[in-house]
Amino acid sequence: MHIDEEALLASLKRLRSEGPDPSIGDHLARIVQAVDEIFGYDGAGLMFADETRTLRYLIATDEPGRSLERAQAEVGQGPCMDAYLHDTAVTTADARADARWPLLAALLHPRVRAVAGVPVRLAGGPVGSLNVYRAEPIEWDATDVQALHSYAKIIEQVVASALAAEEHGTLAKQLQYALDYRVLIERAIGFLMGRLSFTADEAFTALRKRARDNRRRIVDVAAEVLGRQAP
Repeated sequence: MHIDEEALLASLKRLRSEGPDPSIGDHLARIVQAVDEIFGYDGAGLMFADETRTLRYLIATDEPGRSLERAQAEVGQGPCMDAYLHDTAVTTADARADARWPLLAALLHPRVRAVAGVPVRLAGGPVGSLNVYRAEPIEWDATDVQALHSYAKIIEQVVASALAAEEHGTLAKQLQYALDYRVLIERAIGFLMGRLSFTADEAFTALRKRARDNRRRIVDVAAEVLGRQAP
């Protein structure tokens, strides 16, 4: 694919010029819908991580795309998860045949083939990902990735503004919790990496195992590791 630069700029200008919206959810939904419609993708979605670093959809344009969430949550791997965990753009010409995620194909909707995702960042780190898919295998163009990054920036601005304004809506509260959890868990991961020479994945696996073995929230275990009270 190749993104039309004029269409991209026109869409971004329109979204940035919209007046204050009483619903952060509606604003985010319009952004995701624009990503999907303007450039002819077959589906798009916005995921944020919960306290276990599992990505959950806030917004998805269709049911096939939601299989990305369910499949990645079940097997713990996938392009959207990698975009979030490694804080970088991730693309695949065909998620059903990509050797990086061998357990994913069996759980994906048949219409989900090519997938591209970029991280959504707040407070200096990733809290989720913006993702698109196509119903047939394709090679993604650099302009696709740049377009997703541009829309992710708008999402970051919308969310940051809502949180800064201390909006008390349910979605805003969920986003604040996601941010709090992410910061605390990432700090605990960094602590274990430095103390025990773990990789980031090994540190998170250790936190998750301890949480499961003791039937506790992973954020509480992270706080315990750091000697702090969980949010």
